[in-house]
Amino acid sequence: MDKGLLAYLLIPLLSAVVIPFAARNRPKLADLLANVTLLAGLVNLLWLALRPSVIAGGFADIPGDGFSLLLVSAVYLVGLCVTFFSAWFLDEKLPNRQAYYSLILVSVAAMTGVVTTTDFFTLYVFIEVLAVTSFALITTDDSGAGLEGALKYFFLTFPASALIIAGISVLMLSLGSLSFDALRVFMASDIPSGPVTFGAALIMLGFIIKAGVVPFHTWTPDAYQGAYAPVSAHLAGIVTKISGVYAIIKLATLLRFFDGRAQALSGILMFLGMLSIAVGALAALKQTDFKRMLAFSSISQVGYIVLAAGLGTPLAVMGAIFHLFNHATFKTVLFLNSASLEKSAGTTDMEKLGGMEHSMPWTSWTSVVALLSTAGVPPLSGFWSKLLIILALWEAGLKTYAVLALLFSIVTLAYFMMMQKKVFFGRKSQAAESSPEVSAPLLAPAVLMSAVIVALGLLFPYFYTYVKMVAERIIL
Repeated sequence: MDKGLLAYLLIPLLSAVVIPFAARNRPKLADLLANVTLLAGLVNLLWLALRPSVIAGGFADIPGDGFSLLLVSAVYLVGLCVTFFSAWFLDEKLPNRQAYYSLILVSVAAMTGVVTTTDFFTLYVFIEVLAVTSFALITTDDSGAGLEGALKYFFLTFPASALIIAGISVLMLSLGSLSFDALRVFMASDIPSGPVTFGAALIMLGFIIKAGVVPFHTWTPDAYQGAYAPVSAHLAGIVTKISGVYAIIKLATLLRFFDGRAQALSGILMFLGMLSIAVGALAALKQTDFKRMLAFSSISQVGYIVLAAGLGTPLAVMGAIFHLFNHATFKTVLFLNSASLEKSAGTTDMEKLGGMEHSMPWTSWTSVVALLSTAGVPPLSGFWSKLLIILALWEAGLKTYAVLALLFSIVTLAYFMMMQKKVFFGRKSQAAESSPEVSAPLLAPAVLMSAVIVALGLLFPYFYTYVKMVAERIIL
């Protein structure tokens, strides 16, 4: 485990233990402790990454491989947005705020563990902790939809855990070690890699299920739609990306897809990525519920990351890493805005909304920024990550995949513009007449994330240098 980032695991875990006791009869203290914990961690992470000396040195002094630092920062950023939003969103439907915040902080600690560990067994342990906390967070909404989503999440991801532990067992028998370095060294040798590749394929399949990649995506829309509104943002923004997509990228680099090793597994992963892009985008076109449409959109965007990870070239890995971070930003904005709509208008049914821009302008225009970034419109951050992925496909001679990835970006723009017209820019509905803009604290996380999206797009040359350094370190 990266010892330099160990504190970012232990501190939220400590806060999670303290909150139920210190804030037992003081729910506002629970709000404060959760937010201060994540804010302090995020500020310190930003200082580690953005010190003038680090930027001037081309990020050479970044701790570890740089990938862990980037993802821990994303975890803390999304976690802070969710806890800050929750502090003003929670109502009588969620009486036990202390347990709610403790679960979020435990999930933050688990995700930090996932991205900082250096062996497969510890990775599995943290993944399972994250799965249990995610299940508990989904059941925070004890309605029928919430319980259905939680049960589907449990029953469809349980086989994934079995596949991962089976794959780990095969790796242990084949390599005699479960460290990432042991697999990296083995795959860099000329030794036939049959049993090792089989074990890695089992692990990969488990994480594909946990990431909600097609055809293992059926739990995702129900879990996102049924969960308590801020929990949906937490799950879609970062949890499923860390519990599944991160491990896929990590395995792709360890298996050396970029130099032709494990070629069959590389091809399968790319096909599933392209299938997810297509199925998620086409399904999103048909949705009438805002949150459900966002869930299918997430499946499609995960497909871009998986497609790039399957290709595995340095440029593709750069695109996958950058798009993973971008997904955390724009999906958090959109899901938090769906929560704001739910609080103000009482529904996320797009057929019952319309003209909300008149009464909720801030919610409307932050949605515009996020949807344009999701669709890959310049100069926003999503444009650059998708451009890297499409260029990597074209450079590798996979022109069909490159063209399809570009075409489905246009489909993404189409269904999001339809959503924007139905919900915000359409004819003023009855809901718009009686639904005021949410309070400034509820808007603040979406505005912050929108600013990050714009800043990353405009300052792309600096971020490109960082992502290039990360890709080179984790590949070589």
